[in-house]
Amino acid sequence: MASYPPAPPTGRFEMYSWLFMRVSGIVLLVMAVFHLLLMHYGIGVEQLNYQVVATRWGSPWWRLYDFFLLLLALTHGMNGARILMDEYLRAGGWRLVLKIVLSLLYLLLLVMGAWVIVTF
Repeated sequence: MASYPPAPPTGRFEMYSWLFMRVSGIVLLVMAVFHLLLMHYGIGVEQLNYQVVATRWGSPWWRLYDFFLLLLALTHGMNGARILMDEYLRAGGWRLVLKIVLSLLYLLLLVMGAWVIVTF
């Protein structure tokens, strides 16, 4: 029977993964709430358009902020999906195939998002 809260893992990679999930979750909470408040209340949903985003991304600071938000959110979510696969998939072959698909999806989404941020 699992204990609550779960004990930190003992393997080196899993330990760093466990720590990353805790730290990135806190950082993501702050970054995402700031993003939400700025875009929905600071600027206003009715004011959001191409020109607002172009003006905002005219600053390297905002591009960097949005890239790190993308990077943290994708990495946090994909790491969580990887952990769920380890917990619920017992067949090693299927788990490996799904982890490869997950890794390729992660890379594809990261490259697409970074491409939009860099070339906008």
